[in-house]
Amino acid sequence: MHIQVITFKLDGIDEAAYQAHVEQSAPAFAAMPGLRAKIWLANEQTNTYGGIYTWDDVAAMKAYQSGKIFQGLQANPHMIDVAVRDFSVLAGPTRVTRGGY
Repeated sequence: MHIQVITFKLDGIDEAAYQAHVEQSAPAFAAMPGLRAKIWLANEQTNTYGGIYTWDDVAAMKAYQSGKIFQGLQANPHMIDVAVRDFSVLAGPTRVTRGGY
């Protein structure tokens, strides 16, 4: 399992427009090979949005990063200050805390 955290700020659209966009986008994420789950993030007060992705492995994450949806995120003028971080998962303690292993 591999975790990816992506955050960004909205620019030129409001939260309602963003919410409508992600409601339409969610099925495309659900169909992604190797994506176990995506948790959608929103903090209107800090204008910070994004997602926490749980991937089967690094290869699945890299396939997403080279794909159309991720490239669209990076090219979208309404999503600025995009930050992408990824993490290995410590299997032992993650099992203890019911983290999906």
